[in-house]
Amino acid sequence: MNNVDRVRGRYYEEFESGDTMESPGRTITETDVVLFAGLSGDYNQLHTDAEFARGTLFGERIAHGLLGLAVASGLGSRLGFLEGTALAFRGLEWKFSAPIKIGDTIRARFEVVDKKPMPRLGGGLISFKVTILNQRGETVQTGTWEIIVKSRPL
Repeated sequence: MNNVDRVRGRYYEEFESGDTMESPGRTITETDVVLFAGLSGDYNQLHTDAEFARGTLFGERIAHGLLGLAVASGLGSRLGFLEGTALAFRGLEWKFSAPIKIGDTIRARFEVVDKKPMPRLGGGLISFKVTILNQRGETVQTGTWEIIVKSRPL
């Protein structure tokens, strides 16, 4: 394999249970919330109406929960550990624990919790525990992602 053929991501065999990777932070902005509302069509007042949101338990507008999940995907991509080796995102279980507020800086932590070889698919299934943390180190979202990852070429 020459240098051009080498992918940046890690192959299935290169992951071990307990491996942990943490992304840099990313601040959630007003623009993120507005663009996500437009992209998703979710104009829920909790995200788009300051007066309405002031009367909620949060006391202010918050980011869409699914925006946090989408940003976590991008933060994982920035780390590059699956670049060129992810074959399929198979599934997830997800919990929204606390709000992500406009101006919060979030980061994502990925920990390998399980591996299952799937040779007929050319790799294996890796389960990652994913945790989104805010700038105070508080968990705002967490869950498990299952991703099929390519095996190392022979």
